Formats: sequence, structure tokens, C-alpha cells
Amino acid sequence: MKQHLHALFVQALSQLQQQGVISQTLSPEIRIERSREKQYGDFACNAAMVLAKAAKMRPRDLAERLVAQLPTDNPWIAKIEIAGPGFINVFLTPYAYQTVINEVLTNPATYGQSQIGAGQAILIEYVSANPTGPLHVGHGRGAAYGAALANLLQAVGYRVHQEYYVNDAGRQMDILATSVWLRYLELCGESVPFPSNGYQGDYVWDIAASLHREQRDTFHQPIAAVFANIPPDEPQGGDKEEHIDALIERSKQLLGEVHYQPVFQRGLTLILEDIRRDLEQFGVVYDEWFAESSLTATNTVHRAIAQLQAQGHIYKQDGALWFRSSAFGDEKDRVVVRDNGQLTYFASDIAYHLNKLERGFDRLINIWGADHHGYIARVAAAITALGADAKRLTILLVQFATLYRGQERLQMSTRSGEFVTLRELREEVGRDAARFFYIQRKSEQHLDFDLDLAKSQVNANPVYYIQYAHARIASVFRELAEKKLNWNYTIATLAQLENSYEQALLVTVSRYPEVIEQAAQVYEPHQLTYYLIDLAKDFHTYYNEVKFLVADDELRNARLSLIAAVQQVLRNGLTMIGVSAPEVM
Repeated sequence: MKQHLHALFVQALSQLQQQGVISQTLSPEIRIERSREKQYGDFACNAAMVLAKAAKMRPRDLAERLVAQLPTDNPWIAKIEIAGPGFINVFLTPYAYQTVINEVLTNPATYGQSQIGAGQAILIEYVSANPTGPLHVGHGRGAAYGAALANLLQAVGYRVHQEYYVNDAGRQMDILATSVWLRYLELCGESVPFPSNGYQGDYVWDIAASLHREQRDTFHQPIAAVFANIPPDEPQGGDKEEHIDALIERSKQLLGEVHYQPVFQRGLTLILEDIRRDLEQFGVVYDEWFAESSLTATNTVHRAIAQLQAQGHIYKQDGALWFRSSAFGDEKDRVVVRDNGQLTYFASDIAYHLNKLERGFDRLINIWGADHHGYIARVAAAITALGADAKRLTILLVQFATLYRGQERLQMSTRSGEFVTLRELREEVGRDAARFFYIQRKSEQHLDFDLDLAKSQVNANPVYYIQYAHARIASVFRELAEKKLNWNYTIATLAQLENSYEQALLVTVSRYPEVIEQAAQVYEPHQLTYYLIDLAKDFHTYYNEVKFLVADDELRNARLSLIAAVQQVLRNGLTMIGVSAPEVM
């Protein structure tokens, strides 16, 4: 509907341009928006206000010239008024809203979709949790948000590539491998003083047990040899970071590359399989799982550093290599190669983004946890230094959700093992509730996840409220079949939709394409959840006030057509955010 009006105004503005009245027809400031009050029509356009200065005319005079170019015989438009200093208010005919129902029922699965993305390629990377433990409820919010955003972007015409960046290299993976090996040694009968900074969850025991079942004592070393001359752990007056790092080096030394790699790979493989399975069961499927290790294997990290060096963006100081990120807006320069020759995490980040750019994506979207806020400036600096426009990169932050069971706030820590997994949450409240609740707030806003509400079957639970509307409509059509009545849709019968409840539903259904476009453009899937609640509310009110299976054929057909369209839009919207649309509840 909004697109139809937009086309009419563009045509009128083009005619004024041809007449020499204005020099331009389009501007980002020109908007066609729904009027907040019915007395001002259905839509308002500010084109005359925006273009008046350049046209050297009063806004109201320009508005009159513009209105004169709009068609007078358009069946959508009842009347057009100029208000205030030059706003153009458009009043629509009932037919305009009736055509929306026709559009929904004619193109049900694609209603609401558009091509404003014009086929641009977007890489959206999200979750990308280190494969050092199961996904917890914090990761779930990023997963739900990223998947819903990807669906929205695809719906408006972008070519979307969804990617999970697998951090399968670096210190955290070595800590995991060492943790697995120490648990394995316990299964070999050793008494192990487990490090405070190791990964302590039950899943580490499970990985160690699978290793011990298959390899028996292949990787066994006496515990005295493992801990000989190792600096003390934090509880014993030492430094926990120094302690775990020493244990990592000792494990590599005692096992050697031949035996260390099987331990390392066992932890990585089992946890990554668990993450992949968890996400698939959550309805999140990626186009690619991109391994950090491939950046080293393909020499991309060193090539990225060499490219920055060649352009003068790298310098050496105190034996380390530094990237001049402060020259590109970062608060300080960043180390990419330490004085011991080790690459930093940031070096891999630079290489990964170089790889993304080289794959030819028009836009890059990274969805990160809010605790990564400090990384934004340095990554944007790297993009610029690599010769690309930093505007091609968008970094969206997601606040981790806080989970409550009753009045108890549940803690999460992959090191201590005291966390609630995404799988446990899904099994307790269901995938639908989890997906919906995760995205019903702006991603950067804090979210308190109410378990009791998510599991309840009351109207206060928005998931139940929306799904119940869909199921109620399905029940009407089941009753229609049981009574052996017919539903014959024709657009002519829609003229019967005259009461205020029907008018409200027609308007709300017509808003759906605008909500999809707006939510996609500003990366806010939560706008769709609000819309679905509004649509469900309008339907429930309608359901409680009128009868659908009336004797009058035309009125029955009209009302059934309306609620069939409502049901389709509910289904489309729920599918967009990864929630099911049940026929029976």
C-alpha cells in the first residue's frame, strides 16, 4: 500500500521536474508515513516541505502544484488535502484496503516481501561462540536475533550468506585441550589438582571419557611429571593465568605433536558437533562454518599483515608488530604480532575481514555480544586500512539475556560449568517461546527472560497469544467444513466488511509489508513481534464480537476472506522469526 502511494508521488514529482518546477524528484528526507490520527487521512507526505527551498516556492504552493499532478480517478484515493504549511494528507478508499486482502490471498507465501535490497550480497556472521563448551542462554539471544535478521533481509531482496566463525585456534582451545587431558589422566587413576582456570563442566568429563574408552592409556603421563616445577595456581598464592599457560606448554611437551593433536581435536570436534546440533534444533542453520585455522593454513593472516605493512600501517616496537589503528579512529594502536612471534587474536580478525571483503560481499554484518563493544573501532580501522569503505561493515551488539527461575537469577560461566545451556532452556520453555522472547526487545537492550511467563498458556504470554489467534482461525475453517458450508473468495464480497473491527483488521494487515521493510532496514526484528501482537489483538477482539459462519453467503465469504488473510500474515510473520504457527492449541 505504501509502495503504491510512493509510486504515485514519484510519478507526480517527475512531472513537476519535466515542467521545470523542481530540479530533483527524490530525497532521503521525503517520507510517506501513516497518519497518527484519522482526521489527517491515512497517509501523509512531506515532499513539498522538503523540496520547497530548492524550488524557491512556499511549501504550500508547491504542495498544490504536486497535488494537481496526482491522478483524480485512482480507485485507491478518496481525497487529498493540504494541511498546515504544506503537508499532503491522503485519504484512502475502502477499496484500497480490500485490495490488500486480495494481495495476501493471491500471493500468500510472499506477501510482505519486496526487492528494496536489489540483490545486494550480505554476509551476516553471528553467535561464533568459542567451541570450548555448550552454548548457554546468552548465546541463544544472538542466535535468535541473527537468524531473524537474516530472514528479514532475505525477505526484502538481499542475498544473505549466514556464517559461523569457528575460533578453533588460540589459547582458549589450548586451555580446553589441557582440561580434557587432565580429566583423562584422572580416568587413568591419577590424582589431579585441577587448575582453577581450566574448563570444569561435566562436558569436559564426557570428552575425556570418550578419549579414554578409545585410547586407554595411550596419552597417560604420571602426574608428577605433569606438575613438576609448574608455578602455583591462584588459590596457592600464584597466578592462575601463568599456571594454566605453564600446564598448556607442559602438555604439549609431554604429549608431543602426535599425541597432543588427537586430544585437541577430540575436544574441538565433539563440542562443535554439539553446537551445530543445538543450533539446528533451535532452527538456526548456517550456510558456512568458517574455521579460524584456515586463515593460517591459507597464509591469509600473514598476507593481511604484509598488505598493511606495505601501506605503512604496521610498525615495530619493543620486538612486537603494531597496527596504527589510532590513525583510523581507534583510541590506541594494537599489537598484531607479539614479541615472541605469536599472532594476536586481532591479527586473525583482520585476516578474517580481509577474507570477507575478498569474497565480494557488498555489506558485512557482525553480531557480537555487548562485551565486545571495545573491538568495534579497531575492526573498523582495519577495514579502512585494508582499502575498503568502513561503511560496508555494520557491527550490531546483543546484550546477553539474564535468566530467572522464580526469584533466582541463574549464573553462567563456561569455565566453572555453572551455566544453563541453550538446550536446557529450549527443552524447558520450547523453541517457539525461546525464539520469540529473545527478540522481543532491541538487541542492545538488557533482557530478563521470564521462564514462568514463557511456559504459561495465558494471554499475557505473547507467543501463546499470537499462536492462539492463528489456531482460532484454523478452528473456524474446521467448523466450516464440519457444517458443510462453502467459502468462495471474490474481491467483490469484501465490500461487506464495514464494521469498526473489520476496518481495524484491514488497516493492520496492510501494515505488514511496511513493518518488514522497516525492521530489515534498521536491523530490528523486535518490531515484527510488536506488530504480531497488534494483529493478534485486533483479531481476538473481532472474534469475540462477530460471527463468521453466518447465513448470508456474501458476508460469510467476506469475513472468512479477511480472517484467512489475517491467518496468513500471522503465519508469515511467525515463520520470519522462527516460530511455528499451530493449527490446534
